[in-house]
Amino acid sequence: MAHYRINKGINKPVEFKGLKAQYIGYLAAGLVMLLLGFAVMYIIGVPVLACIMVVAVSGSLLFVQVYRLSHTYGEYGLMKKTAKRYLPHYLKFQTRKIFLQLKK
Repeated sequence: MAHYRINKGINKPVEFKGLKAQYIGYLAAGLVMLLLGFAVMYIIGVPVLACIMVVAVSGSLLFVQVYRLSHTYGEYGLMKKTAKRYLPHYLKFQTRKIFLQLKK
């Protein structure tokens, strides 16, 4: 009889080294942007040491910021925060007709 290992990670959020859910994608996109930035600076003619320093400092700030967002907001908190911006602060109606029709 074969023995199979049971997958106990079903319905759990994706997590990698402390980063949760969409923050993994944010970090990956940031690293790709840093790579492209390095390539552009190198092609323009900026000295290699300066390119490395700029990318190292920017990469460190990227890691710190993404980990801070991940720990502050969790899996869905940042999406909830951005979605809350689109909610109106108040609703303005000219008539009460819409509310009177709700009782029927």
